[in-house]
Amino acid sequence: NAAVGRYRLSVQSPASGSSSPASLGTFVLLFNPWSSGDDVFMPGKAECEEYVLEEFGIIFAGNKNHINSFGWNFGQFQGDILNICLSMLDRSLNHRQDPATDVSHRNDPKYLGRVLSAMVNANDDQGVLLGNWSGKYEGGKDPSSWTGSVEILRGWKKSGFRPVRYGQCWVFAAVLTTVLRCLGIPTRMVTNFSSAHDADGNLRVDEFYDAEGNHLERGTDSVWNFHVWNESWFSRSDLGPSYSGWQVLDATPQEESGGIYQCGPASRIAVKEGEVDLDYDCPFVFAEVNADCMYWSYEPATGKKTLIFSKATEIGQLISTKAVGRDDRVDVTKDYKYEEGSTKERDIFKKARKKLGLEDKFDPTAPTPEEAEQKPDISGKFKVPGPLQVGQDLSLVLVLANLQSEAKTVHAKMTAWSTLYTRRPVAEIWKDSIAVTLSPKEEKQFPIKIPYSDYQQQLTADNMIQVTALCHVEGGIQVLVQRDITLDSPAIDIQVLGEAKLNKEVDVEVTFANPIAMEVTDCVLQVQGNDLLRGVLEIDLPPLKASEKSSTKFKLTPSETGPKHLLVSFSCDKFAHIKAFKMVKV
Repeated sequence: NAAVGRYRLSVQSPASGSSSPASLGTFVLLFNPWSSGDDVFMPGKAECEEYVLEEFGIIFAGNKNHINSFGWNFGQFQGDILNICLSMLDRSLNHRQDPATDVSHRNDPKYLGRVLSAMVNANDDQGVLLGNWSGKYEGGKDPSSWTGSVEILRGWKKSGFRPVRYGQCWVFAAVLTTVLRCLGIPTRMVTNFSSAHDADGNLRVDEFYDAEGNHLERGTDSVWNFHVWNESWFSRSDLGPSYSGWQVLDATPQEESGGIYQCGPASRIAVKEGEVDLDYDCPFVFAEVNADCMYWSYEPATGKKTLIFSKATEIGQLISTKAVGRDDRVDVTKDYKYEEGSTKERDIFKKARKKLGLEDKFDPTAPTPEEAEQKPDISGKFKVPGPLQVGQDLSLVLVLANLQSEAKTVHAKMTAWSTLYTRRPVAEIWKDSIAVTLSPKEEKQFPIKIPYSDYQQQLTADNMIQVTALCHVEGGIQVLVQRDITLDSPAIDIQVLGEAKLNKEVDVEVTFANPIAMEVTDCVLQVQGNDLLRGVLEIDLPPLKASEKSSTKFKLTPSETGPKHLLVSFSCDKFAHIKAFKMVKV
């Protein structure tokens, strides 16, 4: 239980009397998850190897209908990273305000986890990464372009510790993973799909739509297609042994906690049991996976809002992390909450509301009992017939069904917007409207086509589009149909030509075929891989004509044996940061 950090070691021999001790040098003390007395002790050997020693990770992204994944180089054992992690501790607000107290707390993983969740973002303390969710990244790098933490951490130090531009949630979480693993704290990345950002702390998120069906940026609540945070493994002496194990930490600057942008550690068990009064930031994490969702139609001219519908099962789906020792996805949703819609889950939700004092308080923004009871006359959904790819026209089907035994007339206003992964609207790419009469119990399908030329200029690196149909039913309540779509990037193929051997050159070939009917220019290939090549290799490629294939060869010289990962990212003027990885056995 000694404080982690750099120690000086010296020796004094009794024979030398009162002469000063001879210095033997310095050593760095870390947390030790293999030692049963340590706060971070993790019983499984395979788990220790994955969550402390593994320098490669897989991040899950996309949306609940369509999960995709990409590789990341944590690089916690690469040159200078440990020094940078130690200087993060010395640059924290706590250390600047009271160095002695700060250092004395460095034996405590929950203290360090909280301090580092603040230091990874630049808010408050000139930390590592500046967040940017505008869709415009001048003066820095598009968050989607990073493929590893090493470049970010070294860049921070090299610039004289000025924040690196720019990060979004998975970049913050990946850098925090690197730092905590480097210090010996078992840590992993977790992706929550349909993640709530409950800014006002009422365990409810409100979304607003205008009469045309456009998603309005109104109010501070939001639902992100996905959000990535960390779990670290340690004991909770402050809460008692039943709350030990995985703890949620989040370095993405979303809401202040204790006056600065930090979040956690929140015990995952406390979150599951609705113990939202326990330290730290349990209500925020509880809302991320459990908040109820309210959809309103809003008239900007009059300020009048009408509830369209509410949903208790929308938030916190398919919570995902990488498997131990395999490149697969593991679903951990059941570790965060009881089965959605079960009595137990609703009871826990009520318990959390009660603990937060939300039970008895009059909530002026809540729906009236009449609003909450209204039942729609029709149902609707968007169907996606097959995989949707960047560069191709998008085909969707709007399905409307009459639930009643008399005919219903429906006026549907449809829009499609390109969005960021936070579902923040960027640009309208398509709109249309239909009027239809549905016979009793009838279901009708309306095919929709959005040409590539309509969305090509508007798509962000997230490749996401939100389609909405606001259906006005004559004599009934409005029905909102929406779907978030993630488009697949074209594939990149990586081949290792021959056997990878220690200190011997081996050729690698990377192939990319231009899938669109126009030339792509400004083609760049970026390659990195710990113990396979030094730093990041950048290769400029000639323009590619329509449907042309490019094939690039380069050499690797592995410096260590074992399974290593090669990460490749391809960019051009029409496609941003197409990523692929390949495991190389050296």
